[in-house]
Amino acid sequence: MLEAVLAAADIGMLVLDSARRIVLWNRWMARYSGRTATEVLGRELHAVFPELDNRRIDAAIAQALRGFPSVLSQTLHKAPFPLVAQAGGPRMQQAVAVTPVALPGGERHCLIQITDVSAAVNRERLLRVQALELRSQTFSDGLTGIANRRHFDVAVEKEVRRAKRAGTPLTLLMIDIDHFKAYNDHYGHQQGDETLVRVAAALASLLQRPTDLLARYGGEEFSVILPEMDEPQALAMAEALRRRVRALDIPHGHTGPAGEPFVTISIGMAMLDTAGVASVAALIGAADRALYDAKRCGRNRVMSAPHG
Repeated sequence: MLEAVLAAADIGMLVLDSARRIVLWNRWMARYSGRTATEVLGRELHAVFPELDNRRIDAAIAQALRGFPSVLSQTLHKAPFPLVAQAGGPRMQQAVAVTPVALPGGERHCLIQITDVSAAVNRERLLRVQALELRSQTFSDGLTGIANRRHFDVAVEKEVRRAKRAGTPLTLLMIDIDHFKAYNDHYGHQQGDETLVRVAAALASLLQRPTDLLARYGGEEFSVILPEMDEPQALAMAEALRRRVRALDIPHGHTGPAGEPFVTISIGMAMLDTAGVASVAALIGAADRALYDAKRCGRNRVMSAPHG
């Protein structure tokens, strides 16, 4: 009966005596190690597995022979034994438990149990990848690939808190593509989408610092968060962004008699007022008003919100 149970068990089982010689080797071990019981019984463990150079397993065996069980961390010891599910395949991912076995007469042995956790590990890996993809979809704009409004909302709250705490400058740019409704009406929504992608890429190409954030705020409107950048630097950046989009030379024949025949942007700029009411709503409101002023004054320009 015991022999039949050991043969049927879907887990690797080997027993070592006090000299670390193998005295039990079940069929599961034979299947996945490629070594039969006849080949290994009576041999020392490291003679069978010379590549098994794992001090943690040695310590676990020594501990079990003294009467204390242990479990190897699967995170730290993913595949200690050279076991494969199929010839030429990768090592099996393993969970290993080492348990003391006391025989009549007081002689100590230890039982090593090995479980194939490859499927579970692969599922966890897939779940992590899916979680990262979901997070990317949650915080990225599906059309342009830059941050979306949700990402912006989270980031601007964090940066405002950080700027208030550290007393460092924080600039927000609100950007709008000029006459974009007329562009969409004339050229069609597909070309309008292509233009949004090109404009987003042009803006992103100038933001080199990891702390800067470009987001699609909504429709044809973008936002840029510039932490730790003083007003002259921020103004220079805003002008560079405006020029970069104009340099794309995307034709736009419906900008009105006073407009340029190319796609342009208007930018409203606001600095966080740490001396006054330093809030996200106040910062966004100031940048929005500055953007409105830029459009009212003829578009294709940068306007800065007044201080205070």
